[in-house]
Amino acid sequence: MTDERSKPILLQGNEAIAEGALAAGMRFFGGYPISPSSEIAETLARRLPQVGGTFIQMEDEIASISSVIGASIAGVKAMTATSGPGFSLMQEGIGFAVMAETPCVIVNVQRMGPSSGYATAPAQGDVMQARYGTHGPHSIIALSPSSVKECFDVTIQAFNLSERYRTPVVILADAVVGHLREVVTLPQPEEIEVVNRRRPIGSPGSVNPFEPDLDGVPAVPDFGTGYHYHITGLFHDETGFPSTSPVKLQETTERLVSKVEDHREEITSVEYLFMEDAEIAVISYGCVGRSARAAVKMARARGIKAGLVRLITLWPFPEHVIEAVAERTPRLLVAEMNLGDVAGEVRRVTRNGVEIAQMNRHDGALITPGQLLHGIEGVMEHA
Repeated sequence: MTDERSKPILLQGNEAIAEGALAAGMRFFGGYPISPSSEIAETLARRLPQVGGTFIQMEDEIASISSVIGASIAGVKAMTATSGPGFSLMQEGIGFAVMAETPCVIVNVQRMGPSSGYATAPAQGDVMQARYGTHGPHSIIALSPSSVKECFDVTIQAFNLSERYRTPVVILADAVVGHLREVVTLPQPEEIEVVNRRRPIGSPGSVNPFEPDLDGVPAVPDFGTGYHYHITGLFHDETGFPSTSPVKLQETTERLVSKVEDHREEITSVEYLFMEDAEIAVISYGCVGRSARAAVKMARARGIKAGLVRLITLWPFPEHVIEAVAERTPRLLVAEMNLGDVAGEVRRVTRNGVEIAQMNRHDGALITPGQLLHGIEGVMEHA
């Protein structure tokens, strides 16, 4: 693949996720095949040995997330990929990674659910699961790509954020984007910004592995390099050993949340289109963002001042973005392939007086540009 980066190539979204992970320095993948994400595992089974990495097909998704956590603790950038049913099985492991502050990336190429649902039909039904799927107070970072090139870029971004904030990061792709093929030109390695986890400065024995820096994020000592420390899913103090101190429990809970939430603006990525004078803003993400972009252009051609706000970062929810849009745009149309997950968040953070409409599908078919244009026209007719 390296030799191909100087020229345009035809690439699938799932393949681009795999290549983005490699470009970010990922060298361990543990996973179990499941539609519509299986091409990620297939690609990495071939590519990881070529770069000195390790691919293991695990016996199930619980083992997959566990292997990824173990690899990361040993100092290797690690990733797994799955879809809704497997993502459900991974929730306990994701919660452990949050508590143990273990950097890793989990790709969920979403399909219709609940349960086995419809294995190859597109959906965006796991948005709330990504945020609240594991129990207890915590924060999470989740990103949603909308194109093949963005699959590559967002995967690098996910690893960079995971390493920077010492936390698991979820990529919420969907079946349309994962299986889409587009002609892309990938950047050269020297053009890619890669963030690596901060290592402790002190010698083994003198470092508390969960002692936060001023930004709330501890340095990460790697097992096998002389650092031996206790890792547990229990509440613990800065040494890693369990603690029942109410003060320590409160401090730990607040820090696990604040180390992400306090950096919300640094984490947030959003695409805007025609928002300078928009009288209606379409808010969307993932595959629906592609339809929304086309619909907004069609609306403009008809004299309707429509704009697009496409969310790339879904969690932490970009409240400041939505608040700013609502301050200058009187009408919002939230389009998504579920029954209103992000629409509920938009309603939560917007002031009274803003008209919020929804367009939702959960029938295995993509929201089309024509449907969105009709929705835009309907909102404006009643303005």
